[in-house]
Amino acid sequence: MTLLVQHILAKASQLPEGGVLSPKEFLRLGSRAAVDQTFTRLVKEKKLLRVGRGLYALPVQGLFGVRPPAAELLLAALAEKTGETVVSTGISAANRLGLTTQMPMREILWTSGRSRTLRLGARVIIIRQAPPWKLLLGESLGGTLLRALAWLGPEQAEEAMTQLHEKLPAKELEAVAAVRCELPDWLARIVSREEQHA
Repeated sequence: MTLLVQHILAKASQLPEGGVLSPKEFLRLGSRAAVDQTFTRLVKEKKLLRVGRGLYALPVQGLFGVRPPAAELLLAALAEKTGETVVSTGISAANRLGLTTQMPMREILWTSGRSRTLRLGARVIIIRQAPPWKLLLGESLGGTLLRALAWLGPEQAEEAMTQLHEKLPAKELEAVAAVRCELPDWLARIVSREEQHA
């Protein structure tokens, strides 16, 4: 086992489930070509999983064999490593709040970083760059509400806001009202109108 392989596997084993590695972290130990070839070999030997372009994770030894890391843990580790915000899309947010029974055909998330596709075994997660206002308040209930309203659009969002006003904690509604100046005009108006009725 080469020194480079030892370093990569040692670093991978220190990470929690879902922790991600990048070849760039190991360029001090060899040329880019050598590092890339080592990562490729470790994937072929099933010691690492290539989860996305330039992103690798350690497979997890479970009760029923080897599996990819949990998507939620991988996404949290990716967000922490890159400093990105990663959130559910509008349709997922609307479903979570009970505003629709529709579910997206593909698993899509929005990010403040670059668009990418992650592969966890047979599971494919598409991460798309989104405008900053769609990422406001993160995965909080207030952020979920904003993305759900945006997905519903001007015609249905007002009714949904009225419907949810009594169900959501006042703290979350206050957080939504506090970011209204960053929202599109139509959504800011709906949020402001609802605040006046509070």
